[in-house]
Amino acid sequence: MKYTQHALNVLTAKSFQGIGNAWIFKNMQKNIPEEQIITLLKVHEETFYRKRAEIEKQVNQLEGYCDGFVAIGDAQFPSHRGNVKTASECPNVLFYRGDLDLLSLKHLNIAVIGVLTPDYSTQEEEKKIVSLLVEYNAVIVSGLAFGCDEIAHRQTMQSNGATVAVLPSPLNDIQPAKNKELAHEIVRTGGLLVTEYYQPASNRYEIINRYVERDRLQALFSDCVVLSSSYRPDSMDESAVKIDSGSRHAMDKAKEYGIQRAVIYHDKYAHNPKYDLNRQMMQENAVVRIDAENPNQDIFKICTKQLGLMEKQSGTSVPIQEGFSF
Repeated sequence: MKYTQHALNVLTAKSFQGIGNAWIFKNMQKNIPEEQIITLLKVHEETFYRKRAEIEKQVNQLEGYCDGFVAIGDAQFPSHRGNVKTASECPNVLFYRGDLDLLSLKHLNIAVIGVLTPDYSTQEEEKKIVSLLVEYNAVIVSGLAFGCDEIAHRQTMQSNGATVAVLPSPLNDIQPAKNKELAHEIVRTGGLLVTEYYQPASNRYEIINRYVERDRLQALFSDCVVLSSSYRPDSMDESAVKIDSGSRHAMDKAKEYGIQRAVIYHDKYAHNPKYDLNRQMMQENAVVRIDAENPNQDIFKICTKQLGLMEKQSGTSVPIQEGFSF
């Protein structure tokens, strides 16, 4: 498993009480001497090295499930998108399996998320839109959840594209467990599994919090977040369990970070509660509406805008798959 001594030091520092993301962001963005870390932590040298040995033993138990981990300050650590005003929300350690380079700013990354129980028409429309995004060489980011996330990953692979699954769990405990084979397929087809965790959650509160953290990470590693369909908390639908807060969290974080947002919609869904969040989002001027039945022009605008921004920032062009027609 690949990791640097610096990454292991960051992980060790985070294990001490009171040390969170903001502290790491402030003190360990660069590879600093261990003596300096120990001084900043205000701990005994023996305590630090003992903890580091314990953590190294724990992470090495991921061998076979995880290719490695990187930390802020490592050359391979990917830069996030958007403007994050709170240091505590900046990622600083990532465990990965697959192609970590897919998170690089050189790629056009589009998150596609949505309801756990999409209607048949929603599924078909999302498949079409994901296929169009892949024709722009977009890397499709999602959360491996049932429903819209699963469709986004599968359709990307069927379209010969690359997809990233952001997980709320360690790589040796894929969640949801029923999508474990899908996770393996993502890696086999050149994709990426990524998570901030190497240990299981200790309680229900931590599990819930990890899903919220996962949602913000989906936004941070995407140039645009596309909502397929989702309820609002007050949606009136007695036939469904409305546990789709993840879509709302990811969209809210994208807004907070200044990342482009888009929703898939058509007037035929005017009375469908599974599109309540889409309708709410459309009331905001900055949100792009993608026509569910005729998405080509809307996808063209989204991708060319993002590609234009990327070219301006990097000075290089991002290719579109051959055979694309508009």
